[in-house]
Amino acid sequence: MKRREFITLLGGAVALPFAARAQESERMRRIGVLLPGTADDAEYQARMAAFLQGLQQLGWSDGRNLRIDIRYAAGDANLTRKYAAELVALAPDVILAPGSTSLGPLLQATRTVPIVFATILDPVGAGFVDSLARPGGNATGFIAFEYGLSGKWLELLKQIAPSLTRVGILRDPATAAGIGQFAAIQSVAPSFGVELRPIDMREIGEIERSVAAFARSSNSGLIVTAGSGSAIHRDPIIKLAARHQLPTIYSAHHFVTGGGLISYGPDRVDQYRQAAGYIDRILKGEKPGDMPVQAPTKYELVINLKTAKALGLAVPPPLLAQANEVIE
Repeated sequence: MKRREFITLLGGAVALPFAARAQESERMRRIGVLLPGTADDAEYQARMAAFLQGLQQLGWSDGRNLRIDIRYAAGDANLTRKYAAELVALAPDVILAPGSTSLGPLLQATRTVPIVFATILDPVGAGFVDSLARPGGNATGFIAFEYGLSGKWLELLKQIAPSLTRVGILRDPATAAGIGQFAAIQSVAPSFGVELRPIDMREIGEIERSVAAFARSSNSGLIVTAGSGSAIHRDPIIKLAARHQLPTIYSAHHFVTGGGLISYGPDRVDQYRQAAGYIDRILKGEKPGDMPVQAPTKYELVINLKTAKALGLAVPPPLLAQANEVIE
């Protein structure tokens, strides 16, 4: 989506002048949104556009019966905590918290305001909900994917780069999601004849040193697991993979549109659209604790042929045929 189109769509989120709102017979409802990215990030523009369109299709019109307050934390933990407190203080009817970096601070700020999350990896393991079927608290929403999907990354990486014998796994070792994804990949590694090497995702300097050391051996590739670390360090990680000529697979398509080789994962834009449906239900009186956490319904495989060519890889035709999007 072009920036001008996104701004036009989002412009409806700005409240109308008081005189105009006073004429409305329908009560104005309020939604808070805490995003980990920046306002000019094309990926978050696309996700928010889908979210706003979903709300519009359900009868929620910005400025008529709805006001949306958005905060962009730009990957800053201090800003995230500050904005979480700000949004809660506005007393919204419900808050959209895309991932764990937003949800955690929001749950520290409130246990009463309903919260809908769009792409959480393991909400039970992280302690955000009691169970997927019965969340029990003030938060519910959509998981990013089951851990078992992580094994598919190794399968796809071997298809596009069959000579690989060593694969580095960029993961966050301090989270249940980081541990769970690594374990799922580890369980299928013997069947593909590869040696795995965990690479911790903390600060970017450490990532650069670890990847550089790993890349010294031939026939090596990378799997970048999903999580806040990979999201925050997206661009540097893509550049690292290119610099060291490492075939790399990612969990989301925006890594590939940004220059990465291949990705497989849920359609996150669609999950924001689905989140609008959950927010609609909450605005109509349902309790988040009674609404089950749902799994994605759409997955996408994206391949960047330009990057494949730069790495000297010939993408097998059967793999190309499976792709939802091919970047040339």
